[in-house]
Order: sequence, then structure tokens, then C-alpha cells
Amino acid sequence: MFLKEFSPKNKVRKLWQVYKNAGTVGISMHLRLFLFLILLVLTMLLGVIVILLGTGHFTAGRNEIIKAMEIELSHIRDDISKQFGYLSVYAVELSRGLSESIEKNLQNRGIQVKDLSKHPEVLEDILENEYERLLFSLQKAKSSGVFVILDATVNPHLENAAYSRAGLYLKNMEPNIISSSDPTIQVLHGFPKIARNNSLPLHSQWTMEMDIRDASFFRLPMEQAKRYRLPLTRLYYWSSPLILPGTSEKVMLCSIPLLDSYGNVFGVCGFEISTMLFKLSYMPDNSNHSRIFSMLSPVNDTLLHTSEALFAGGYLALDSGLPGQSLRIKKGPNSLFTYGLEKDVFFIGLHDEVQLYPKGSVFEDQKWAVAIMLPKEDMISQLAAAKLRLTFLCLILFIIGVVLSSIISHRYLQPITEGLNIIKSKNFSRGPLTKIPEIDDLIQFLLVQNKEPSPKLDEGLSETVFQEFVNNTKTLSPAERAVFNLYVQGYTAKEITQLLCLSINTIKTHNKRIYMKLNVSSREDLLKYVNKLKEMGWDFNNQI
Repeated sequence: MFLKEFSPKNKVRKLWQVYKNAGTVGISMHLRLFLFLILLVLTMLLGVIVILLGTGHFTAGRNEIIKAMEIELSHIRDDISKQFGYLSVYAVELSRGLSESIEKNLQNRGIQVKDLSKHPEVLEDILENEYERLLFSLQKAKSSGVFVILDATVNPHLENAAYSRAGLYLKNMEPNIISSSDPTIQVLHGFPKIARNNSLPLHSQWTMEMDIRDASFFRLPMEQAKRYRLPLTRLYYWSSPLILPGTSEKVMLCSIPLLDSYGNVFGVCGFEISTMLFKLSYMPDNSNHSRIFSMLSPVNDTLLHTSEALFAGGYLALDSGLPGQSLRIKKGPNSLFTYGLEKDVFFIGLHDEVQLYPKGSVFEDQKWAVAIMLPKEDMISQLAAAKLRLTFLCLILFIIGVVLSSIISHRYLQPITEGLNIIKSKNFSRGPLTKIPEIDDLIQFLLVQNKEPSPKLDEGLSETVFQEFVNNTKTLSPAERAVFNLYVQGYTAKEITQLLCLSINTIKTHNKRIYMKLNVSSREDLLKYVNKLKEMGWDFNNQI
């Protein structure tokens, strides 16, 4: 019942009624105090909002997203730089090992490396001899595939022999770097005898030789190695993500030329990073954003070439039409970027360049970037939800303030109301008292005032009345007696405060109690009694 009476809804209704009647009947103490407390709550709430605005907490949602993206981008960029760097080093080691081993094998057969293409009959034995090295390198590098492609074909007289090259391509079908102790290895390209001798299954899209018609990873490293006499560390090449002929999965290849001791180029070798391995390795944390994703893409000043990118994330960026397009980069609010097609923005995020080549590499002019982003509508909806939560919290705080103001104003004014009811009833003897000294003293004073008035001193009074007055003075406390004696001596209340070093409020309290005990209503009556007694010959110094 109490909560219903003092609910915020009822308070608002009463406030409107009070506003209409304030000019005629005024505002009650209860509502005055309630309005004061509401004003205090609003002031404090406004202060909190100003502080939040000043400290940037209203933009904390955006800042938190930016900070999380910056941290995630930094981790992914560092991981990509580290893993791709390791694969480049392993590719250099593999090239050196294969080149030396194949050259030695050919020399034992009396064949020079430059004449390899003229001896297709030795290709199977040459490649089978390198199987263990390739398998070991694959497991060491923890990549999704390893390959060697010789610049020769088994049958040079076939129609497409100019685009067919012999080699051995091993694929790890479970490229999970966390549980790679027992990988499933299959042969994608190579002689079936090699697979059979090593108990390996052939890939479902197996071909014996590789089609190099559009194989930049085969052509470019060999061309650059023939053109420039550079160390292998300056000749490796990272291809754009591509789908190998006859396969369906997009892969990115690190290829490096094979060189004999005379600098002759006779093939390439390297490692593969598949779409699956990239996704498993570089998936961003999606606990807060279900559609966030990362990618590795070629980049220039204004475009991310997503048609040549690898993607990682729970959100299928492929479904957005991103591949095959180029995202235009535009600086957004704060440190964020917007990425879109022409004027239509689709994504918001961050990107940073990553170095895949060392300084002095023949391919160092190729720029790559790691990007992390999410659909624009996701960020808008999340920021809106954050602002809604903050607004709802402020509303809850205001409602709590209104309820507490109602309760406090009621509890605070309750004893005052009870005291006024006692005064209105004129039944001053009924209890309990309010336990508020000011109101209790007022009730005691009115109790004295409410008694039958003392007979006028001008009328004849018996000596008994004066004797009763003198006897009542003996009931005064020492503090009250000190004040009474000074009144007898003719001092005023102001003078008594100075003589006794007391406040005027304390003197007033003593006055009320003296009047009540001596059955007088004022200082004037008190002095009349004193003067009459002096006229009658009473000596207060001896009598009191």
C-alpha cells in the first residue's frame, strides 16, 4: 500500500496537480522535500553524464572495438610474418638440399643437369629418391603441402608436353597445426609407383604431371634466377592465391628455383598454404563479433585486391561477393577504415602491410597487407545496443532515485506530521513523543500554555500562591536556577548568554522549562511574581 501510494507514477500525477494549485494553496512540506530530492538526483545524474562525456565513456563501445581490432590485427600480422618467414627459410633449405642431391644423382648416372630434359627415363627414380626429403620438410614446416617440379616431362612427344612437367606434390589433408602428429598425406601429382611404394593414397584429383600453362609460381622464379645471379634468399616467390589446374581448393605457394653448382636452373620447389590451413591458423576471435574475419591480400595505396586474397573467419566473406572484387580503402572515423565498392561501404576495420620479402629481393615491389574487418551494419548495431544499455542504466538510476526520494521524504516528515497532529488534537499528554528535540520542546511549551492561566497578579493573591511559587523554584535544575537568579537580578536574556557563555537557543530552552515548573507563561509574569514577593519583604538570597 505504501509503495503504491508513493510510486513514481503517482508522484508525477501529484506534481502536476500541485503545479496547477500552487498559486492558491501552496506546496506541502512533503512535496517540497520530494521535489528537492528529485532535483538533487537529476543534478547528480547530469553530473555523471557530463563526466562520462568528458572521459569518453559514451564512445567507449567504439573505442573498445577499435582497441580489440588493433590487438587482433597485431597478433595476426605477427603470426603471418613469422610463419611465412619460416616457410621461406625452409624453402631455401629444401632447394639447396634437392639441388645438391639431384645433381649428385645425375652425375652418378653420367648425366649433366642441363641435359635432364633429354632423359625422361630417369625422372621417376630421381623423384622417388627425394620422397623422404620432401616428407620430412612437409612435417617440419607444418604446411599443407610440399612440391618439387622439374623442368622436364616424361613424354616430350605428347601434344601438350610443352605445358606438362614431371614432379612430386605431397598434400597434408589435415593441415591442423595443433594436431599434426599423424597427418594424412596424399599424392596430388607424381608417379603412382612412388605413392604405392610408400603406402600413400592418390589424391582424388591426382594427375601424374603438373600443368604449368598459367603457373606463375613455376615460370617467374626460374626467369628471375636466369636473369639475376642472386642468392636463393632473394629469389623465392609467393604466388597470389590460385586454384591449381584440375583441383578445386585455393592455395598460396612459396616457390624457389632449383640451381646446380654452375647456376643452371632446372626446376622449382616449395611449400603450399591452403585455404583451410590459413583459416585454421589466422581466424580472429569472434566471441564479440560473430562475422569478423581476417585476410591476406595484395594491396596498393587505395585498393585491397580481394580477388587474390586468403580469408579466415566464421563469417563467409565469399558469400558477400568479396572475391573477384577490389575493396576501395577510405579513412574512417578515429583510426578505422571503411572498405567498399565505389560509394557503397560494406565493411569497417583495419589493415597493415606485412613484409613477405627481404630487402633486395627481385619481388620486393609486391605489397601485401593483413586486414581485419566486419560488416558495417554489425558495428552500427553493436554501438546502438551499447548506447541503449547505457541509456537504460541511466533510466534505472533515475527511477531508483525517485523511489528513494519518495521513501526518504516520507520517513523524514513522518515525525513532523505526528507532532503536528498532536498539536492539532491539543492532547499534549498523549505519547509517544516524536524524539525530535525541537518538536518535543514545542509540545512541552504548548502543554504549559494549555494549562489554566495563572490568576492575574493585579488581583488579590493569597500568600499560599506566592509560597507555592517559591517552593516551585526549588525544583529548578542548577542550570535553570542560574538563569532564574540572573532574571531576579534584572538581567535580560541576551545579557545572560554573555554571563553564562551559553547560546541564545540554550537560554530559550531553559526559559521554557522554568516557565513550566513555575507555572508562568512568560518572563513578564515571572518578573511580576518576583517584584510582588520583594514588595512583600521576601529576600530571595535567603529564601531560595
